[in-house]
Amino acid sequence: MKEILISHILNNMNNKSNYADDIWKRCLDKKGKRYKRKDINNSLRKLEVLGFIKKIKISSTDTYYNKLQYTNPEDYLGFVNNLIFENESKIKESLKKLENKKIFVDITKDLNSYKLGNNTKKEFDKLLESISNMTEIISSIKLVMKTNIDEKLKNQLDIFCNEINETLEQINQKIIVGRKSNEMVLIQRVFTGRIPNNGYLKL
Repeated sequence: MKEILISHILNNMNNKSNYADDIWKRCLDKKGKRYKRKDINNSLRKLEVLGFIKKIKISSTDTYYNKLQYTNPEDYLGFVNNLIFENESKIKESLKKLENKKIFVDITKDLNSYKLGNNTKKEFDKLLESISNMTEIISSIKLVMKTNIDEKLKNQLDIFCNEINETLEQINQKIIVGRKSNEMVLIQRVFTGRIPNNGYLKL
């Protein structure tokens, strides 16, 4: 999967009144080409979830985005903490539903083709999305740590990163326990494909 730098999108935005079409026109890849509109729109949705921007709806067809500024570091820390808790809860809920159906046995059989029942696939996709969200939270945290000079904020964000990594490792162990080596490779390949590099979003 392709990636896009969070800072690249933000640097191509004004502080206020950024329309998606204008951002799409300004954001070019390394070859000077435009990204797909859907990729920019999806990235803006993610940046809103991650607390970098706010969507302002004027009408049913007219919206724009403003950059968010956190004057109090505690506000940002509280926001991130809630975001982590929300995704951890979704992961636990999905895992519980999947475990009850012994779904991981089926997933290892049909992982490449995703020939799963509708409800099962829905829960598996929820799990993938929540894990992807957690990795993108880390990605966004790393960017904030890199661009912020507040040591207290950076130290707390570093703690958050360690907590997320620990949670993801526990989930990984829970998913692969009892699996054969080839099954582990298949499962981990799917999850690894959702993990962005630090400071990036998956397109």
